[in-house]
Amino acid sequence: MKFRWIVIACLAAALGLPAFELAVPGYEFEFPRDHFEHPEFEIEWWYYTGNLDDGEGRRFGFELTFFRVSVERDSPPESAWDVGQVYLAHFAVTDIAAGRFHRAERVNRAGPGLAGASRLQSRIWNGNWSAAWDFTDAAHPSQRLRALTEEVSLDLSLRSAKPPVVHGVDGVSRKAAGKGRASHYISLTRLHAEGTVAIGDAAFAVTGSAWMDHEFSTDSMGPNQVGWDWMSVQLDDGTELMLYGMRDRDGRHGEFSSGTFVDADGRPRHLDAAEFSLVPGRTWRSRETGAEYPVAWNVEIPSLGFRLACEPLMDGQEVVSERGSTPTYWEGAVRYSGKRLNANVAGVGYLEMTGYEQPVWLGLRGDGKSPPVRIGSSLGRWLPWAKLSTRAKFPANGHLCGR
Repeated sequence: MKFRWIVIACLAAALGLPAFELAVPGYEFEFPRDHFEHPEFEIEWWYYTGNLDDGEGRRFGFELTFFRVSVERDSPPESAWDVGQVYLAHFAVTDIAAGRFHRAERVNRAGPGLAGASRLQSRIWNGNWSAAWDFTDAAHPSQRLRALTEEVSLDLSLRSAKPPVVHGVDGVSRKAAGKGRASHYISLTRLHAEGTVAIGDAAFAVTGSAWMDHEFSTDSMGPNQVGWDWMSVQLDDGTELMLYGMRDRDGRHGEFSSGTFVDADGRPRHLDAAEFSLVPGRTWRSRETGAEYPVAWNVEIPSLGFRLACEPLMDGQEVVSERGSTPTYWEGAVRYSGKRLNANVAGVGYLEMTGYEQPVWLGLRGDGKSPPVRIGSSLGRWLPWAKLSTRAKFPANGHLCGR
């Protein structure tokens, strides 16, 4: 689950541009095609999160996320440096024993191979951060994640234990009332992970479990919504849960919240908002941004007999936008404990909370000072300093910059 906004047709008509596609029922998923980019939709992301252990009690969480935002649809580039697509990425490692949260972000255009999500190359990348697919075993494709900064690096092999899960009903995951206010949403809910985490000069051989989300959409939030609370849950009985609450201005989760239960054999079951509750518990306040996040939650799904407590492995896991080019949000490693029917269950996963530092606005800001105008391109929220023209001047290194 992650970020978008409204009435793209108005902007497209004003600029004489083709409108982007909306996420509507009936989309026919096809793999491996749908693991890669969909430029006919305005915004798209690939989220990798997971919990890792070195076998000697040293635990880590990680997030590696790739975003694609369209500036114009079907606009022929005048050169390799034109900005038809903008690519953003986040990389974070939670070092639980050390109490450290390492984070980094990156912004690029496609340029001459700087970033992309190519089916032909079977990879998603932003500079030297990448997720490369291997389809040699078509039934169980594998991936290799690589990312590094001056402080930390990650090199993981991932293999999925279950087939892709399509969330929602009839191929769409609805987020608000109205045509197209939805996404096409795919997950790999149980990825076996093995590789290396390095922090400074220390390298740790790790194993664990990971999760991948992939969503593409154009217009999916409503005017009264400010953000969402999302959970991935990987339980020790071999089942998984994805749950999200779309949060209104009054702080409540609305009717377009939903989820998915995946049984041990990989069969999904859709959960609508009336079937579960997410109740916030204790909070943590960020010294950096002042945002206050409910980092503990209680989850109940009566129809499946679930009662779970969610606790963070570390409170301070806030992803703060360094350039103001993406929303600031909390995303971190968590653990679960509780009951399914009368049996004890436990597990791990990730928790994401948006709209606490400020509402998630994905529209154009106009003068850059007034509240966002809810018309069109998500680029205005992600890159509030960018111009509508894709012929903007950028430095030779290919990075978006400047305000």
